[in-house]
Amino acid sequence: MAKFDLSSTESDSLAARLRNVAITTRRLWRRFWRTVSQYMPKRLYARSLIIMIAPMILLQAVIAYSFMERHWQTVTQRLSQAVTRDIAAIIDIIETYPQSDNYENIIRIAQERLALRISVEPPGPLPAPGPKPFFSILDQTLSEEITRQINRPFWLDTVGNSNIIEIRIQLNDKVLRVFARRSQAYASNTHIFLLWMVGTSLVLIAIAVAFLRNQIRPILQLAEAAESFGKGRPTSDFHPRGAEEVRRAGSAFLQMRERIERQIEQRTAMLTGVSHDLRTILTRFKLQLALARNRADIKALDQDVEEMRLMLEGYLAFARGEAQEEAGRFDLAAFLTKMEEEARMRGCNFDASLTGKPEVHVRPNAFSRLLSNVVGNAFRYASEVKVSARHLDGTLLVAIDDNGPGIPEDKREEVFKPFVRLDEARNLDETGTGLGLSIARDIARSHGGDITLEDSPLGGLRVIVRVPA
Repeated sequence: MAKFDLSSTESDSLAARLRNVAITTRRLWRRFWRTVSQYMPKRLYARSLIIMIAPMILLQAVIAYSFMERHWQTVTQRLSQAVTRDIAAIIDIIETYPQSDNYENIIRIAQERLALRISVEPPGPLPAPGPKPFFSILDQTLSEEITRQINRPFWLDTVGNSNIIEIRIQLNDKVLRVFARRSQAYASNTHIFLLWMVGTSLVLIAIAVAFLRNQIRPILQLAEAAESFGKGRPTSDFHPRGAEEVRRAGSAFLQMRERIERQIEQRTAMLTGVSHDLRTILTRFKLQLALARNRADIKALDQDVEEMRLMLEGYLAFARGEAQEEAGRFDLAAFLTKMEEEARMRGCNFDASLTGKPEVHVRPNAFSRLLSNVVGNAFRYASEVKVSARHLDGTLLVAIDDNGPGIPEDKREEVFKPFVRLDEARNLDETGTGLGLSIARDIARSHGGDITLEDSPLGGLRVIVRVPA
C-alpha cells in the first residue's frame, strides 16, 4: 500500500513537471513570435509578398543546394577520373614501350587525342605544396583520383591559373609534367543552371506580384473607405470589387454605412423638428407674457421661458453637430489669432503655439464649434489659458490648459454623457443644458478622434483634442 502511494506521488510530481515544461515552452514560443512580429512588415501587401516569396526562395535554395552538390561532386569526380585515367595511360606507355629521347610521339598523341600538354623533364624534387583553397571540390577530388589510380608522388596546382591545371608526377628516372584545361576535370557550366533558375523565379514572382496586387487593391480600398467614413469624409467613389469574400465585405460595409447615415439623418430631423415646434410655442409664451406685464410673477415666468429657449438652442447645436458637413480646409493659425483677440477682450492671459502645417483637413464649421466651445469655456473659468497645437504625421493634437477650478477626476468621464450637469465644478456649456462636452466629443469622434480630460500643469483642467487630419 505504501509502495502504491509512493508511485502515485511520483506520477503526480512528474505530471506537474511536464505541465511546467509545457507552460514554459508555450511562453517562450509566444515571446519568440512576439519578437519576430515586431520586425515583420505591418501592411497586408508586404506580408502577402513574404508569404508568397519566402517558400519559393526556400524551395529554390534547397533544390539548388541538393542539385548543385550532387552535380558538382558527381560530374567533377567523373571528369577527374577521366583525366587521371588518361595520365595513367600516358605513364604506362612511357614506361612500357621504348620512346625517343624527346618523347615527341607521346607528346603529339597526348595533345591531339587527349587534349593534354605534357612534357618529360629530368628527375628532380617536386615543388613544395602550395596553399590549398578554402573550398575546392576539384583539388580534393583530383588528388584522390591521382592517389587511387597512379599512386605516385605528385604535385598539383589548381590555383595559379584559373583556366589551367598543372600536374607533376614523380616517375622512376624522370618527372612527367601535365597541363590540362580546368573544364576537362571540373564542372564549369553550373552558372547556366543558376541563371535559368533565378531567371524563371523572377518571372514567376513578377507574375504573382501582378496578380497579388489586383487581389489586394480591393481590400486596401475597403480599408480606406472605412477609415474615411470613420473620419466623417465622403466615400461615394467606393464600389465593391475583387474576390467574392471581399465583395461581400464591401457590400456589408455599404449597407452598414447607409444604415448609420439614415439613423443619423432621422435623429437629426427629429431633434430639429421637436426643437422648432417647441420654439414656436415658446415664442407664443413670450408674446403673452409681454402683453401681461401687470402681473407680479411675470419676471419668474420670463426667466423660465428664457431658460427653455437656451435649452432648445443647445438641442439644436447638438443636432447640428451630427449633420453631414463636407470636409474642407481649416486654418488653425487664423483660429488661434481669433482666440487671441477674444482673450484680449475678456482680459485673459492667452498663449498659443503651433507646430506643423496650419491647415488641416476637417469639417470646418463643426471643428470650429468644437474648439470654440472648449477654449471659450476656459476663458469663462480661468484667468490664464494656454493652447498648444501639433500637426505632425497626419494627426492633429490640440492641448488646452487653464488655471481654473477644473473637473474632479471621478467625474471626467461622466460629464461626456448628454444632459449631465456638474453642481460645484464647471461645465463646457454656458446654457447649463449639459450638452457642451457631449457636442465636443461627438464632433471629435465624427472626425475619427476623441477628447480626453487631464490635470493641467497650470493647476486647472487640460483638454486634449486628438483627430486625424
